Amino acid sequence: MLKLSIKKEYYCWCCDYNSNTGEGNLARIFVNNQKKQNKNKIKIFTPKKIIINKFLLKICNHKYISPFIGIFFCWISYIKNKTPVYINYLPLWNIFLFILLPPNTIFGPITGGAYYKKDRINIIRKYIFPILFFVSNFFLKRRNIEIFFSTELLKPYLSKSIIKKSYFNYVFKLISLKKKKKKKIDFLIYYRKHKNKENFFPYNFIKKIIKLKFKIYIVGDRLNLPKVKNCGYVKNHKVLQLQSISKYTIISGENPYSFFLLECLSNHVKVIVEKKMKKKLYLPKKRFIKLDFNSLNSIKRLR
Repeated sequence: MLKLSIKKEYYCWCCDYNSNTGEGNLARIFVNNQKKQNKNKIKIFTPKKIIINKFLLKICNHKYISPFIGIFFCWISYIKNKTPVYINYLPLWNIFLFILLPPNTIFGPITGGAYYKKDRINIIRKYIFPILFFVSNFFLKRRNIEIFFSTELLKPYLSKSIIKKSYFNYVFKLISLKKKKKKKIDFLIYYRKHKNKENFFPYNFIKKIIKLKFKIYIVGDRLNLPKVKNCGYVKNHKVLQLQSISKYTIISGENPYSFFLLECLSNHVKVIVEKKMKKKLYLPKKRFIKLDFNSLNSIKRLR
């Protein structure tokens, strides 16, 4: 863990500081680590904290608008001689953050690098995003700060000088082993109706484990398949309870470092990975089982 060197009162902007979201929990861990390592006073600000009007809050709380509110907030903090800290909703493609945030701003973990299927929109991601990454690199190199990345997925897009002064895989700090409990559920799977995620979601694999009469629970959006229990969107403490009594989950191919997956690892849930998945995983190998999703005999070995 790198230690921050600026010695002033920290004014932290968080677009999301909720305890039941990946971005919110990553922000909380980042703040807590800075509290441990720095004796400076830390104050947290969110859209809900600074905007009273409900109509304005609904607009300003949008994921594409709140970062620009954060830029304005950080400049006010800088003018007040505080240390501005911009913590989340910080993708490498958002060049405006790296260009417009004031000098000496401390950045929270930079995100991005998920995989995308080829379609009209994602071809834009393939060709436009690398250009935006290049611009962000240019401005990050000119900031005299230590840089945190949530994973290593963006490394191929970073210059050597950026890599040298960066701390990677910050999301691993979300892994905290809990007490092991008796496993009563075979599979706990997170499902979200999202264009990119749907492209990767292993429907055929789930149909196979249904045929083999595994006990399957789904959290998130409703999965319209027979003989699965749809729990819906439940509070984080309920998800943790379900994880603690579940044997297996599966990796969704676009993001092997999701908040749900890291919580599963904390709760001793083994992770099923498609054998064909080529991307290297920087996670504990003992917790992963590589399977041929097309082979019924291979899946039967999970019994």
